Amino acid sequence: METDKEFEKDIQEAQRIADEAEGGTRHVTGWSRWIVPVLALSWSLFQLSVASWLLLDSTYIRSIHLAFAMSLVFFTHPAFKKQKKNKLLNYFAKTDHYSILDYATVLAAVFFALYLMLDFIGISNRQGAPITRDLVIGFFLVILLLEAARRALGPALPIVATVFILYSFFGPYMPSVIAFKGVSINRFIGQITMSTEGIYGVPLDVSATIVFLFVLFGAMLDKAGAGKYFVDLAFSLLGGFKGGPAKAAVLASGLTGMVSGSSIANVVTTGTFTIPLMKSVGYPDYKAGAVEVACSTNGQLMPPIMGAAAFIIAEYCNLEYFEVIKAAFIPAVVSYIALMYITHLEASKLGLRGVPRNELPKFWPTFVKGIHFTIPLIFLIFELVVLRHSAQLAAFRAIIALVIIIPAQNIITAKKHNMTTVEAAKKSVVQIGEALIAGAKNMMGIGVAVASAGIIVGVVTLGLGGIITEVIEVLSGGNFYLILIITAIASLILGMGLPTTANYIVMASLTAPVIVTLGAQSGFVFPLIAAHLFVFFFGILADDTPPVGLAAFAAAAIAKSDPIKTGIQGFTYDIRTAILPFMFIFNTDLLLIGITNVWQVMWIFLTSVIAMFAFAAFTQGYFTQKNK
Repeated sequence: METDKEFEKDIQEAQRIADEAEGGTRHVTGWSRWIVPVLALSWSLFQLSVASWLLLDSTYIRSIHLAFAMSLVFFTHPAFKKQKKNKLLNYFAKTDHYSILDYATVLAAVFFALYLMLDFIGISNRQGAPITRDLVIGFFLVILLLEAARRALGPALPIVATVFILYSFFGPYMPSVIAFKGVSINRFIGQITMSTEGIYGVPLDVSATIVFLFVLFGAMLDKAGAGKYFVDLAFSLLGGFKGGPAKAAVLASGLTGMVSGSSIANVVTTGTFTIPLMKSVGYPDYKAGAVEVACSTNGQLMPPIMGAAAFIIAEYCNLEYFEVIKAAFIPAVVSYIALMYITHLEASKLGLRGVPRNELPKFWPTFVKGIHFTIPLIFLIFELVVLRHSAQLAAFRAIIALVIIIPAQNIITAKKHNMTTVEAAKKSVVQIGEALIAGAKNMMGIGVAVASAGIIVGVVTLGLGGIITEVIEVLSGGNFYLILIITAIASLILGMGLPTTANYIVMASLTAPVIVTLGAQSGFVFPLIAAHLFVFFFGILADDTPPVGLAAFAAAAIAKSDPIKTGIQGFTYDIRTAILPFMFIFNTDLLLIGITNVWQVMWIFLTSVIAMFAFAAFTQGYFTQKNK
């Protein structure tokens, strides 16, 4: 039996993995420890100002957004995560203080990121004809951005971006099938760093105006205690059923996923409670971790945030945001219901029971105790779905609702515990401040990721789009089904090293238009959003795909299991999610495109659930193994 101290160490290890993935590995001392909190707080306040009263040109907002993201990455992530034997290399791996080089790197990154704003008129006047200064600054911006991506996200995204950069210059020397006329250095720098077609493109714009606010909203909910409330609510409702803790994990992760853009954060938030309880009722350690991994990765499918990609999908498909979440709704819910069924099948095979009811919280008292957490969520959905307000306005108003709810919650709690109103006010200020800081720290990786992915998008728009279509057509032999399989495999492989949002941007730029174009040639007519959701779903699955899936490593740390075994088991649970994209690409009714009749929606939902139940039963060996 695991002791409290051992369990605490497991939680700390999982938190360390999450921090390294999203919050950085530096823990400096002295006065410099205030740099990151002040910088993060300033970024959040800037974004809230832009959403409310501060009127700035879109290009200015993107530049400032990128400057904040890069500076935070360089302050929180050393050049190397582990100490080196070489003294020179070890100098760049320091985690307890900042060196002069760190400050110089941050200042350079801020200047290069802001250059488009600082010389906006001049750059606009010489569009397409950059001067030497533009070329030098653009070159170093690309270098520092890729270095920031390497530190925050790992080597995969910088490597992919570098391959595309080299291809843009050496295309003429490639084999004839993939030969490309190439571009000049002037055109490359102008397109990638001095226009809104590359680094400062649509993904960075969406990140700066919408994604930040939703991530901040999720951070504020978490700091207010909503994560613990969702877990308690799920256990009070489902914990007593067969395999109850696993069922509760599915519900809790689904609720958390609605406001979280990260599968790793979801694992740490809910897995801390669900994994030990799953093990206590008899789940093997690796299966307990795998259930949480499958739940948390699928959390990125859940509207309204959808792993921060929903807003970019809306821009790429030229659709209202509401249309995107409407299209994603049935696949996301069906996926979770099927996962709930899988946990039931596992419990039946293993002969597991639920947690005794007397050890679980009561449902109604639990529900009422945290019902105020549902107010901003309901308000957000009302703004988006009923009033059809912009995502930016809806998120801002939901944040304001939370800023009101947090002090009210603390004042009520203070009165119950004989605390003063002043103490409640202090606690509220601290909670809101911590949420503003956490939101910005959660965003730095996304900001750097979308900007780096913008390099790839920019190279594609330089003329590679047609080449990619030809290459995929040659590889598939014109077989459309093979095209989809190639796209799915490519999304999985890329997604092993890329954040979900960056993976989606890259794959959407490379393959989504190809799916639509070649599909039409094969006699299939697909809406563009179906192709975009196809690549998005497979990108999400990469979070539990060995050997890289960080969500699996975080869950394994809590479960004390083998991370590779945990990831493989999690992927087997998620196979049903891999089938869904093929279902809705050929039957777009699942995306509710053109469906207005409520009874038709219910019929589509019911038949989809039945189909997924049958497939889940098949993949879990229900028809070949005896239940206990």
